[in-house]
Amino acid sequence: MQDIITVPPIIEARGIVKRFNEGSENELEILHGIDLNVRKGEFVSIVGTSGSGKSTLMNIIGLLDKPTAGSYMLDGVDVCCAGDTELSHIRNSKIGFVFQTYNLIARTSAIKNVELPMLYAGVKAKERRERAMELLELVEMKERINHTPDELSGGQKQRVAIARALVNHPSIILADEPTGALDSATGRKIMDLFHKLHKEQGITIVFITHSPELAKETERILTLKDGEFIDERMGIKYAS
Repeated sequence: MQDIITVPPIIEARGIVKRFNEGSENELEILHGIDLNVRKGEFVSIVGTSGSGKSTLMNIIGLLDKPTAGSYMLDGVDVCCAGDTELSHIRNSKIGFVFQTYNLIARTSAIKNVELPMLYAGVKAKERRERAMELLELVEMKERINHTPDELSGGQKQRVAIARALVNHPSIILADEPTGALDSATGRKIMDLFHKLHKEQGITIVFITHSPELAKETERILTLKDGEFIDERMGIKYAS
């Protein structure tokens, strides 16, 4: 197995600053010069309490928002210089999102929810259906392909969301509190599924959580506090 030190970074962010209401009397700086490296094939967790800046950082990593200052290379592409159309394309092709609230479309079957990103990517109907079926089987939802979200449990919805995140062969899975709305037993099953995807398919995963216990299961833990990464043992800032 290739040593992780020799593997190139898939996420390379330097000096990421995020301010809201910039230039006004209500200006608020949420991120204070974040440095972040994630290498291909890593399973990394970002831990922090509410208000630490996790969601803001997630939005920037996921190209849902732009930093006020700093640089960001995603899989070798300088995304800070990209326009909205290019960002949308990169987001759809390189990033698979898994959210705490699932973000499934109501009154739409599981298989059609999974097919949707491929529809936007211009994949033909036959290939969309085959890929969606393959992934729903992977996440053990083959028997629920025609069920709508209101006919599924929380854990089943999250499995569908994970299948949807994988459809366009993304370079990275960005999971934002994916077990936060689930009971402990169901959350355990979802965490086991992430481990399976990482181990068997080598998928890069950035796992954002408030749970130190779940974070300990990942290969590397980054702790975010008041918009900066810290070393909990020493209480000092550090570069990832």
